[in-house]
Formats: sequence, structure tokens, C-alpha cells
Amino acid sequence: MNLLLAEVAQATQRLADAGVPSPRNDAEELAAFVHGVKRGELHSVKDSDFDARYWEVIARREAREPLQHITGRAYFRYLELQVGPGVFVPRPETESVVGWAIDAVRAMDVVEPLIVDLCTGSGAIALALAQEVPRSRVHAVELSEEALQWTRRNMEGSRVDLRQGDALAAFPDLDGQVDLVISNPPYIPLTEWEYVAPEARDYDPELALFSGEDGLDLIRGLERTAHRLLRPGGVVVIEHADTQGGQVPWIFTEERGWADAADHPDLNNRPRFATARKALP
Repeated sequence: MNLLLAEVAQATQRLADAGVPSPRNDAEELAAFVHGVKRGELHSVKDSDFDARYWEVIARREAREPLQHITGRAYFRYLELQVGPGVFVPRPETESVVGWAIDAVRAMDVVEPLIVDLCTGSGAIALALAQEVPRSRVHAVELSEEALQWTRRNMEGSRVDLRQGDALAAFPDLDGQVDLVISNPPYIPLTEWEYVAPEARDYDPELALFSGEDGLDLIRGLERTAHRLLRPGGVVVIEHADTQGGQVPWIFTEERGWADAADHPDLNNRPRFATARKALP
């Protein structure tokens, strides 16, 4: 074992003791970041090339600063995104939400599907859809100027139409035309603040986390926005907390113009997102 791998083993233990959920992964990611190699190449770093700054970034992670804030990058499906203070760090759970959306759009047999991403944050969802559904026309909206500084960097050179504004009033020019509306909105109940992981509670923007006493305030508003934007037969996909399984589909009722409302699990088989179809006239 070379010096770096020995240090990674020690760092893994330190992160585990600090309650970091994925200590080995993070210790290796930070070693690769500091030494400018891939994780699979850590064994190739010479002892003489060991960089003591490794222990500085381990201390930051030990204090529960998000891994992605330290490295400045987050991976989402096939994307590498720039992230940092002021923008929500995309989570692996959302990848299954996007996967479902891609399958749904492809099943529509629409040549150039029109897609809207509400509360886009880093732009992860919109960029993934634009990349994986090549002829799609993707529009995205974000309210926070702080978050938009990161969104604009990530979307530079992309074909996504990015706008700043309130998701509830967004894209009046697209009313009744959209094939798919997708969102990962804030959905944590204010009463759950103390139980939120430090990485999210202390570093992600509150605007991207909390939404009323039960966490569903914005989703209730987005239900009306989605209904306004979608064409008849169009689909909405909304992420929610695993503790809200069963609650969100009841927001998309037949009385409000919806059909086929359902909940779906993530890769860990936890309720993660709800879908519904705008009813035909």
C-alpha cells in the first residue's frame, strides 16, 4: 500500500466517526481531487507526491461541508456540473426521476417534445433532458439570483432556454403547448428543520429546501402551473420526500383536470416522485 492509500484509510475512519454517510467514497474522491487523478489511479501516486492539503479538505468534509462544495463539481447522470454556495446540490435520487421522464417523453412519439423544468437550480434536470432527448426543446426557470450564477455557467453553450422568475407564473407564452413539466421543488416541512442532514441544512439554500408546514405548499402551486402549461395528454413529474409518498398524487385529482396520478419509487425503493397526465377534454 502506498502512502496515499494509507492516508485514505485513516481519512475514511475520520469521516465515518464524524457521521459522513459515505466515508470511503468521499475520502477517495477528495484524494483524487487534491492529487489531480481519477479514483482508480490513487495507487499510482508516488509517496513523494503526497499533498498534505488532503488533510485540509478532509477536515472540511469532517465538519460536514458538502463534498461537492469542496470539489466544486457534482455528477448527475452523464453530466459534470459546477456547484457551490447558493445553489442546491443535485442528488442521486433525482436521477431516477429524470429517467422516468425521459422514458415518458420517448413514449409520446412527439418529434420535438416541449419540456419545462420548474425550479431548475443547478440546471441538472434540464441539461440531462436536453442531452438525452436530442430533439427536445427544453425551457427552465429559476428564481434565485445566487443559484442562477451557477445555472448560467452550467448551461453555457447549451440549447436550454433559461429564464429568471417565479415558477408559479413562468412561461405564459407556452400555455397549453408543453408535453412534459418536471420539477424538483422544495418539499421539506418547516417542522423537520432539525432532522435535515447538516450538508443540506447548513449549506443548501433554504429557498430550495423548505415549503410550508407540511412541505407541500409549492407543489400545490406547481399543480396549477403544470395544468396551465401542459397540452391535453401532457405529463407532469414532481419529486417529493420519501415520507410524502401517497400525499402528492392526491393533489393531482380528477376534479382538477388530471388522470393517472401515481407515485413511483427511487432506486432504494422509497417513494420519490409523483406523476399525472392532463386529462383530455
